[in-house]
Amino acid sequence: MMTDHWRAYAEFIPETIHTQSKAETYTVEGYNGILRHFLARLRRKTKCYTKSLEMLKYSVLLLMKNRNKELSIFN
Repeated sequence: MMTDHWRAYAEFIPETIHTQSKAETYTVEGYNGILRHFLARLRRKTKCYTKSLEMLKYSVLLLMKNRNKELSIFN
């Protein structure tokens, strides 16, 4: 499991499977930023929230397909 250097992680993640490295977490943080930017349901302090796990799945899938130019309906 990859995490940044926040000390709390070391308390509950076994050392044998824990790697602390910013080099491995920046990509995930970049995707988190994209998701929060484009999907209101994932922003902090918002009135929009996901009532259905299935709708969240489809929202993220549509966003990623659009960003990867795999959808023709938005072009």
